[in-house]
Amino acid sequence: MMMSSSEATTSQNVDYTHFVSLPLSIHREMVNKLINLQKSVLGTTQVNQDLGIEKSMFINPKTFHLTVLMLKLWNKDRLEAASEVMRSISPKVIDALERRPVSIRLKGLECMRGSPAKAYVVYAPVEVIGGEARLLRACQVIINAFTEAGLVLEKDANQKLKLHATIMNARHRKSKKKIRKN
Repeated sequence: MMMSSSEATTSQNVDYTHFVSLPLSIHREMVNKLINLQKSVLGTTQVNQDLGIEKSMFINPKTFHLTVLMLKLWNKDRLEAASEVMRSISPKVIDALERRPVSIRLKGLECMRGSPAKAYVVYAPVEVIGGEARLLRACQVIINAFTEAGLVLEKDANQKLKLHATIMNARHRKSKKKIRKN
């Protein structure tokens, strides 16, 4: 899904500060699968020394979600504008979903930008069960509204939607020490 960048804004030298997401933590089965994956990687410890992975890198199961859009809201005005967009699009999102639930499957693990050895983010791609386009239409409503409000960076506005569930993010690592791989 490509979108027009006519209303997109240019980049500011700040990290992403916010994101728009759809909650997965409300589905106990998905949360349990995430917890089981963590246990299979870490065992009973907080760190897997062989893989260089520690528990803090895993997404908190209570906040498990599908990421729809990343935002850089670097001041109060942009934050207020984003809040207004969120309030205003709810009916349009519900209409795009045709007022009924969507079933998804998280299928496999992939690395965001790069090889597994250099990856900062590991995520599960989303597969819509039944191949329906309602979820993607709803996400596009969200993206378009934020773009039209000038809250999406131009480089992000021109990217294809990569609806995903983040499983691990190395930037969340609590330990400042590098873990040695044997």
